[in-house]
Amino acid sequence: MLDSFEAAFAGWSGRAHAVAVASGTLGTWMVLRALGIGPGDEVICPSHTWHQVAHAITLAGAAPVFADIDYWSGCLDVTKAQQKIGKRTRAILAGNTNGHPAAWGPLRELTDANGLSLIEDSTESLGSRYRGRGVGSFGKVTVFDFSAPSALCAGEGGMLVTDDESLAYELRYLRRRLSADRKSVSLGARVPLQAGMSELTAALGLAQLAGLDERLAQRKRVEAWYQEAMETFEGIKPPYQAEDVEEVHWMLYVVHLGKRFTHSARAQMIDDMQACGIETAAYSHPLHEQFHYMRAADVIGGRRGSLPDTERIGDRALALPLHTQLGAHDVRYIVKTLKDTATNVGAGAAIYL
Repeated sequence: MLDSFEAAFAGWSGRAHAVAVASGTLGTWMVLRALGIGPGDEVICPSHTWHQVAHAITLAGAAPVFADIDYWSGCLDVTKAQQKIGKRTRAILAGNTNGHPAAWGPLRELTDANGLSLIEDSTESLGSRYRGRGVGSFGKVTVFDFSAPSALCAGEGGMLVTDDESLAYELRYLRRRLSADRKSVSLGARVPLQAGMSELTAALGLAQLAGLDERLAQRKRVEAWYQEAMETFEGIKPPYQAEDVEEVHWMLYVVHLGKRFTHSARAQMIDDMQACGIETAAYSHPLHEQFHYMRAADVIGGRRGSLPDTERIGDRALALPLHTQLGAHDVRYIVKTLKDTATNVGAGAAIYL
């Protein structure tokens, strides 16, 4: 079942090789190891991302270097990433934030010009397209994680995809030691991890992949209901989509609160929505404001005030539910409740999508 899932996912993503792993974190750690990145090296990444990304860099012994984001897309800003390149930089790890593809063309030009590896995190963007190609096809290797709220949710596990045969071989070696290896006395130069995906998870993932396109279409209908309901919300702007992006599949429906709203006001809105039976969340808690990275001596860009656009989004982005079980009446109720709490908390201040 594992081999079938890998073959099917490689075909779906348009890559030559797919390596199933226990999680996106372990997968990213394996990628860094396979690329020879470790102590003394630096990896540029956004702070506006899942914490597992920077955790993998830390686990590999390298130093995460946080660069600011493009305010509109939420993805790593190419110019700001370029300013962070130094003698110790070995790679750039960028993601498709909440489904919106990063500027992969300029990022590729930047990494090629500086001899760096480009690692793509596409967990949040299954189905999105950039310059005629689906996400997952831009990095030297791409990481997918299949935990919630991914559109392909197997409960756990992840997948690494690449066109580099030697890299795929090394990733499979690092994934786990096989029982057949017990007969060899020559193995052990590189210590593998216990990071393989179980057959049960692979079976669930394969079933999820078979229905992925239909599920993405259903999620698009929910997006349309949100758009319709939001049209009556004063001050709302349509979701941003960059010129080079043909299609965006949002992971969550995220609204950006106006400047009158504070970090604590957003927290109050989350509590109010929860009291009405609606689960919402702060979309991001910037990594450079989290305790580990604030105190770590080898983290660059780990202080409040160092990444203004990341902090602006981090303080005011509010994630609303987005999944296939929502109906049009559910979405209308969510938006109406959001309007009420925005008025109560923000004294009628507009919010911006």
